[in-house]
Amino acid sequence: MYKTRCLLFVLMFLVPAMVSYAQDVAIQDSSNQVLMDAAVEIMTNAGTCAFITVDDEGRPRVRAMDPFLPTDELIVWFGSNPLSRKIKQIRNNPRVSLYYLDSDQTGYVMIHGLATLVDDDKSKVKWWKEKWNDFYPEYPNNYILIKVEPVWMEVISTRLGVTGDEKTWTPPSIKF
Repeated sequence: MYKTRCLLFVLMFLVPAMVSYAQDVAIQDSSNQVLMDAAVEIMTNAGTCAFITVDDEGRPRVRAMDPFLPTDELIVWFGSNPLSRKIKQIRNNPRVSLYYLDSDQTGYVMIHGLATLVDDDKSKVKWWKEKWNDFYPEYPNNYILIKVEPVWMEVISTRLGVTGDEKTWTPPSIKF
């Protein structure tokens, strides 16, 4: 009877716990590149993203932005008007969030990062889009760059097979 109870305990509690732990370890070890690849694909296909700053009263401020494609390290660059509210908000609080919706609306990428303002001519030439000529008639004088370095990222994409926890819906994430 004791052996039966022990076997039952092992089958009911320990085996599922070990399987769950093994799955978590496998996901952590193997999925960072999968998540990075999925993120780059979603970010590339999305075209635009939501750029979120925090205002003086602690409220989130969201606006659509036309980002450059992410670098290999998932650094994202943006161009902006140096007199815009977002620039003041970044100077006051460099913590920002980016939200990209997959073009087929079956997934997203959310990045929490630190924004740095870059105002040198060499970088402005590198990070420039000709289609912006009408928005910045005094370029490069009325143009500033925002460099967002990721701190944390989460990704969901049913199309790419990247899904969250079945019970909690917690998405897979990476800390940088």
